[in-house]
Amino acid sequence: MSGNTTFMAKKNNIERKWYVVDATDKPLGRLASQVAKILQGKHKPVYTPHVDTGDFVIVLNADKVKLTGRKAQQSMVYRYSGYKGGLKAIPFGEYLAKSPDRLVEKVVKGMLPKNRLVFHRKLKVYAGPNHPHTAQKPEKIEI
Repeated sequence: MSGNTTFMAKKNNIERKWYVVDATDKPLGRLASQVAKILQGKHKPVYTPHVDTGDFVIVLNADKVKLTGRKAQQSMVYRYSGYKGGLKAIPFGEYLAKSPDRLVEKVVKGMLPKNRLVFHRKLKVYAGPNHPHTAQKPEKIEI
Protein backbone atom coordinates (compact mmCIF):
# COMPACT_ATOMS: atom_id res chain seq x y z
CA MET A 1 0.00 0.00 0.00
CA SER A 2 1.15 3.51 -0.71
CA GLY A 3 1.13 6.32 1.85
CA ASN A 4 -2.24 7.69 0.71
CA THR A 5 -4.43 7.76 3.79
CA THR A 6 -7.59 9.70 4.43
CA PHE A 7 -7.25 12.51 6.94
CA MET A 8 -9.50 12.18 10.00
CA ALA A 9 -9.74 15.10 12.39
CA LYS A 10 -9.22 14.40 16.08
CA LYS A 11 -11.30 16.08 18.76
CA ASN A 12 -8.19 17.50 20.48
CA ASN A 13 -6.66 19.16 17.38
CA ILE A 14 -9.67 21.24 16.28
CA GLU A 15 -9.29 25.02 16.32
CA ARG A 16 -12.59 26.81 16.70
CA LYS A 17 -13.24 30.34 15.53
CA TRP A 18 -16.08 32.71 16.34
CA TYR A 19 -18.01 34.39 13.53
CA VAL A 20 -20.55 37.22 13.58
CA VAL A 21 -23.34 37.30 11.00
CA ASP A 22 -25.64 40.28 10.49
CA ALA A 23 -29.13 39.00 9.57
CA THR A 24 -30.48 42.36 8.42
CA ASP A 25 -32.55 41.92 5.23
CA LYS A 26 -31.23 38.39 4.64
CA PRO A 27 -33.72 35.66 3.59
CA LEU A 28 -34.23 33.37 6.59
CA GLY A 29 -33.69 30.05 4.77
CA ARG A 30 -30.51 31.09 2.99
CA LEU A 31 -29.07 32.55 6.19
CA ALA A 32 -29.94 29.39 8.12
CA SER A 33 -28.38 27.01 5.59
CA GLN A 34 -25.10 28.95 5.54
CA VAL A 35 -24.99 29.15 9.36
CA ALA A 36 -25.71 25.40 9.59
CA LYS A 37 -22.80 24.71 7.25
CA ILE A 38 -20.42 26.74 9.47
CA LEU A 39 -21.71 25.09 12.67
CA GLN A 40 -20.97 21.64 11.21
CA GLY A 41 -17.54 22.63 9.93
CA LYS A 42 -18.30 21.86 6.27
CA HIS A 43 -16.52 25.08 5.24
CA LYS A 44 -13.18 23.69 6.49
CA PRO A 45 -10.85 21.33 4.65
CA VAL A 46 -10.51 19.21 7.83
CA TYR A 47 -14.26 18.37 7.91
CA THR A 48 -14.86 14.90 9.29
CA PRO A 49 -18.45 13.60 9.50
CA HIS A 50 -18.18 11.91 12.90
CA VAL A 51 -16.22 14.71 14.65
CA ASP A 52 -17.54 18.17 15.53
CA THR A 53 -15.18 20.39 13.50
CA GLY A 54 -17.52 23.40 13.38
CA ASP A 55 -17.14 26.96 14.59
CA PHE A 56 -19.23 29.23 16.80
CA VAL A 57 -21.70 31.58 15.09
CA ILE A 58 -23.27 34.73 16.53
CA VAL A 59 -26.32 35.97 14.61
CA LEU A 60 -27.21 39.62 15.19
CA ASN A 61 -30.36 41.58 14.24
CA ALA A 62 -32.54 38.47 14.10
CA ASP A 63 -35.60 40.73 14.27
CA LYS A 64 -34.70 42.22 10.85
CA VAL A 65 -34.50 38.90 8.99
CA LYS A 66 -36.59 38.73 5.82
CA LEU A 67 -39.36 36.22 5.09
CA THR A 68 -39.84 35.95 1.32
CA GLY A 69 -43.07 35.17 -0.48
CA ARG A 70 -46.03 34.33 1.75
CA LYS A 71 -44.02 32.45 4.39
CA ALA A 72 -45.07 34.93 7.09
CA GLN A 73 -48.68 33.66 6.77
CA GLN A 74 -48.29 30.13 5.40
CA SER A 75 -45.28 28.63 7.22
CA MET A 76 -46.02 27.52 10.78
CA VAL A 77 -44.10 26.87 13.97
CA TYR A 78 -45.62 23.84 15.70
CA ARG A 79 -45.67 23.02 19.40
CA TYR A 80 -47.23 19.86 20.84
CA SER A 81 -48.05 19.40 24.52
CA GLY A 82 -48.40 15.62 24.29
CA TYR A 83 -52.14 15.65 25.02
CA LYS A 84 -55.04 15.20 22.60
CA GLY A 85 -55.78 18.47 20.86
CA GLY A 86 -52.57 19.96 22.24
CA LEU A 87 -51.03 20.96 18.90
CA LYS A 88 -50.47 24.69 18.58
CA ALA A 89 -49.56 26.28 15.25
CA ILE A 90 -48.20 29.84 15.10
CA PRO A 91 -47.47 31.55 11.74
CA PHE A 92 -43.82 32.53 11.10
CA GLY A 93 -44.72 36.25 10.91
CA GLU A 94 -46.36 36.22 14.34
CA TYR A 95 -43.51 34.19 15.87
CA LEU A 96 -40.93 36.55 14.31
CA ALA A 97 -42.65 39.54 15.94
CA LYS A 98 -42.86 37.77 19.33
CA SER A 99 -39.41 36.10 19.60
CA PRO A 100 -37.18 36.51 16.52
CA ASP A 101 -34.13 34.90 18.15
CA ARG A 102 -36.02 31.66 18.81
CA LEU A 103 -37.35 31.53 15.24
CA VAL A 104 -33.84 31.77 13.77
CA GLU A 105 -32.58 29.13 16.24
CA LYS A 106 -35.46 26.81 15.33
CA VAL A 107 -34.90 27.15 11.57
CA VAL A 108 -31.12 26.60 11.85
CA LYS A 109 -31.61 23.62 14.18
CA GLY A 110 -33.98 22.09 11.62
CA MET A 111 -31.19 22.20 9.02
CA LEU A 112 -28.67 20.41 11.26
CA PRO A 113 -28.33 16.62 11.37
CA LYS A 114 -30.15 14.83 14.19
CA ASN A 115 -27.27 12.96 15.82
CA ARG A 116 -25.24 13.03 19.01
CA LEU A 117 -23.01 15.86 17.77
CA VAL A 118 -25.09 18.73 19.15
CA PHE A 119 -24.12 21.54 16.79
CA HIS A 120 -26.82 23.98 17.87
CA ARG A 121 -25.03 24.65 21.18
CA LYS A 122 -22.47 26.71 19.23
CA LEU A 123 -25.18 29.02 17.87
CA LYS A 124 -25.85 32.34 19.64
CA VAL A 125 -28.75 34.45 18.31
CA TYR A 126 -29.62 37.99 19.40
CA ALA A 127 -32.55 40.15 18.27
CA GLY A 128 -30.54 43.38 18.43
CA PRO A 129 -27.11 44.53 17.21
CA ASN A 130 -25.24 43.86 20.50
CA HIS A 131 -23.75 40.65 21.90
CA PRO A 132 -21.75 39.72 25.05
CA HIS A 133 -19.06 37.70 23.20
CA THR A 134 -16.49 40.44 22.47
CA ALA A 135 -13.85 38.60 24.53
CA GLN A 136 -13.83 35.80 21.93
CA LYS A 137 -12.82 38.32 19.20
CA PRO A 138 -15.36 37.13 16.60
CA GLU A 139 -14.72 37.73 12.88
CA LYS A 140 -17.45 39.40 10.85
CA ILE A 141 -18.47 37.36 7.80
CA GLU A 142 -20.88 38.22 5.01
CA ILE A 143 -23.53 35.69 4.01
